[in-house]
Amino acid sequence: MDGMRGRFVVLAVTGSIAVYKTIELARRLVQAGATVQVVMTKGATEFVTPLTFQALTYRPVEVEMFAMQDERAAGHVAMGRQAEVVVVAPATAHVIARLAHGFSDDLVATTVLATSAPVIVAPAMETHMWRNPATVENVARLRARGVRIVEPETGPLASGDVGPGRLASIERIAAEIEAALSVSGALSGKSIVVTAGPTLEAIDPVRYVSNRSSGKMGYAIAAAARDAGAEVTLVTGPTALTPPAGVRTFPIESADDLKDAVLAQLPRADVVVMAAAVADYRPIETATKKLKKKDLGSEMTLRMTENPDVLTAIMAARRPGTIVIGFKAETGEATAEAGRMLREKKLDLVVANDVTDPRSGFGSDEDRVAFVSADGVEQLPVLAKTEVARRLVAKLAERLAR
Repeated sequence: MDGMRGRFVVLAVTGSIAVYKTIELARRLVQAGATVQVVMTKGATEFVTPLTFQALTYRPVEVEMFAMQDERAAGHVAMGRQAEVVVVAPATAHVIARLAHGFSDDLVATTVLATSAPVIVAPAMETHMWRNPATVENVARLRARGVRIVEPETGPLASGDVGPGRLASIERIAAEIEAALSVSGALSGKSIVVTAGPTLEAIDPVRYVSNRSSGKMGYAIAAAARDAGAEVTLVTGPTALTPPAGVRTFPIESADDLKDAVLAQLPRADVVVMAAAVADYRPIETATKKLKKKDLGSEMTLRMTENPDVLTAIMAARRPGTIVIGFKAETGEATAEAGRMLREKKLDLVVANDVTDPRSGFGSDEDRVAFVSADGVEQLPVLAKTEVARRLVAKLAERLAR
């Protein structure tokens, strides 16, 4: 926990039996040199007294919004503004629901709502509560806003059941805090364009040619870059995803649309991340009315023409110093193909992945990628796409610092 020294951490504790783990988390953060300000819900004080945390952190613990020991007039939002990271652990289903819907009726919710720092939520609850569609929806809503979720672990629960719902280990939560602090502000003042999702090439008003891209990787990169302080523009093909909060979003459909949108943003871009899956070909002719089956017969022949090479256009138009990152999805030999793409397109880095891997195919929440650059090949293990995105952003920060 080397990156904790001198950092200001707000630790929000809510009413769960798992609070005993948070006591140890607070102790370790303080030992690592962090300033830890604890804020508790009334429910949390039923499990452990504020005095316990005060003894470990050497700071008064805040519980009541209108009885705060902060002397500033806006003391109820001061913690959120001062925080470098806000950690909600354990986070009950009730608190997750209130955070997801933006309530500000207690000090924990107000602190989260008032902060511009990274927010980490570590859920702890009974298995059926964790799997309930309402909780699933609330967690997804928080993720879409850029909140980092430390997934609960599987094991024996206080209810007597065995299943997912146990608060994540102290080591996992601490690692997430370090990760959040390491990228916070790393891209401050930088402008980043991220493309995501598939492109659609119309056959007629109801049919099109496309691919299986879900857009999850591009959306995760946009969120990670935003968390690192960048000004982010997301150019996205049609997906089922909600764009990350705080990110400028431009929806597109065709490869031509994508090229025009990126080139329009290119003059001010420090980095372009081409995570979109661009269709290589489009129909030569697009019908203005739906093609009727009775007119087509038993066979339908499509004549296709090559789409513009968006990456080549970007490389030709970019400002000196603009970093351009490509993606290479392959069905085997992904790393070799990424190396070829790196050389031929003269890119700064290519992210390669084999989409035949069942753990990291289209639509998966995980990925197994390699970063291919002039520095060599860095093969990553299977990771959540959000973690791949954070590691890519960390690489970007290193390159920009050069």
